[in-house]
Amino acid sequence: MEKSEKEVAVLFGLSLNSSDDGYTSLKELERLSETANVSVVGKLFQRAKEITPATYIGSGKVLELKELIEESGANLAICDNELSGSQINNLSDELQVKVIDRTTLILDIFAKRALSNEGKLQVELAMLKYYLPRLSGISGTSGRFGSGGVGMRGPGETKLELDKRKIKDQIQKLEIQIDKIKKERFLRRKNRAVSNVKSVSIVGYTNAGKSTLMNTITKAGIYADDKLFATLDTTTRLLWLAPGKQVVLTDTVGFINKLPKAFAPAFSATLEEVSTSNLIIHLIDATDKHREMHEQVVLEELEKLGAKEIPILTIYNKIDVLTTEEKQNLRKTGIKDAIFISAKNNENVELLKEKLLEILWQ
Repeated sequence: MEKSEKEVAVLFGLSLNSSDDGYTSLKELERLSETANVSVVGKLFQRAKEITPATYIGSGKVLELKELIEESGANLAICDNELSGSQINNLSDELQVKVIDRTTLILDIFAKRALSNEGKLQVELAMLKYYLPRLSGISGTSGRFGSGGVGMRGPGETKLELDKRKIKDQIQKLEIQIDKIKKERFLRRKNRAVSNVKSVSIVGYTNAGKSTLMNTITKAGIYADDKLFATLDTTTRLLWLAPGKQVVLTDTVGFINKLPKAFAPAFSATLEEVSTSNLIIHLIDATDKHREMHEQVVLEELEKLGAKEIPILTIYNKIDVLTTEEKQNLRKTGIKDAIFISAKNNENVELLKEKLLEILWQ
């Protein structure tokens, strides 16, 4: 496949849960694909009692997927679950198109979104850790179906050509560099603690509007868009709430369901800022149809980060899009004492500042 050729994908997934229709997860995978500039022309989902070791989905579904690919003219198949190298290779042989999984897609988006040196280091580390155990299984597949496009971007393109020993050496070097950044961040936090500067972290499911809120409240000038993972790098800004009362506000990378295993260790240095905060702002997209499920994903990730004991202020964002009736329902069913804002329109942002003052200096 030429690099200039548009990537057109069919999405497929599997669940061992008999009540799962796959709609929510495949819909999110479609949004991720769009973020990576991939057009989605079809979807296929299987409920099964067990995973087929060779091809992940059953042989009948492989044939069904192949027919869907041929009918739609797709040149890419994206699995909603993580695949092994041999599964990628076997499926590529059967389908005669490039096959990638959800993790590869997310890492590809990270490769495009990372702007800072730290972000680029973290992406490269995550990619190498993901590809290392899959090298033997996927060798040759990219050559058959083109070396460009999703999954071949950024550090992944050249590192796949290295042998395992060189990759392991590179992983070690990256870990040393990231550990150095981690220590520098620790010193900055220590200095803030000595000077009694309060720290607040903004967390939320991806596309909740964290960067927009950061821009509105601090004039940070961060890139913000209606896309999943519009920004990847953590941004920290000083916010004056009142004379002598300032906070360090940190905008973190968005959480997502089925967070890739390769992601967590590589980005722990960034996310640990959350675990040392005086307060966490949990920003929620009030228009999100799967709001409650996404709320739970964020809370579970916060617990994994060791941030369970830190006070959380819940903020519902994008209320400018809601009808009066929807706002009333959200106030009844949503989290108690939450604040309702529109970061885009600066609605109730001053109320948020007052609440920060009340909580941090009560």
